[in-house]
Amino acid sequence: MQRREILTGLLIAAALGGISAAEGTPMHRPVVLVHGLNCGGWVWRFVAPLLTARGFDVITPTLTGTGDRAHLLSHEITLETHIEDVIATIDMLDLEDVVLVGHSYGGMVVTCVADRLRERVSRLIYLDALVAQNGKTAFDILPVGMADTRRERAHTKGADVAFPVPPESAISFPDPERKDWFYAHLRPHPVGTYETQARLSHQPGHGLPVTYIAYENPALASIEPSRAYARSRSDWHYRSEAVPHDAEVVYPEKVAGFIAESV
Repeated sequence: MQRREILTGLLIAAALGGISAAEGTPMHRPVVLVHGLNCGGWVWRFVAPLLTARGFDVITPTLTGTGDRAHLLSHEITLETHIEDVIATIDMLDLEDVVLVGHSYGGMVVTCVADRLRERVSRLIYLDALVAQNGKTAFDILPVGMADTRRERAHTKGADVAFPVPPESAISFPDPERKDWFYAHLRPHPVGTYETQARLSHQPGHGLPVTYIAYENPALASIEPSRAYARSRSDWHYRSEAVPHDAEVVYPEKVAGFIAESV
């Protein structure tokens, strides 16, 4: 099923002129999609061709120690490692006017990247994501008690190196085939990324157009403090959608629409 959907998306993109670099057709600004916990660049597989079909140049980096880079997993990986991953991607591809999108944990990364590459980022989009705060770790911005629970899971099931993949029973998808595909691709996530204090020169999103889209069917408790922060920012555009936290897998058409409509 997935292969047919991907090919269909690519054919649509070609028909609309989205995949046209070789033909010289101008692309829209680049969109860099940064994944969340236990995932990798693979998680955007169904969203990416839909955005390409709209004419966007889509980049889906995999953060060190995750996804297809899981063989690099170590306790030495920190939030700074992942920030540098994305900065290096932007540098090596000579990207300008970047739309930076972060989902879940990826919000920590894009907040810091936007702070450091302000002149190369044109817009910041959070998809039900953590919002980094200066001097605080990801553990610090979780709801009270949740950090201890996650540290314990990393200690007992991740050798103090990684957050283990959650049990399959904890994942609820409307499409069983998509659930199986998603679960088969999950990998442990380096715990050091949650232990690193974020370093920001300005408040999150300073000087940039920012859109925060909260996923609230159901609302994931770990994200609520960041949702509350986003709601408090009168200079941000905030809205909620009745989709689950991993909507990019089960509702890719909606997620592609959220991003395109926010640019």
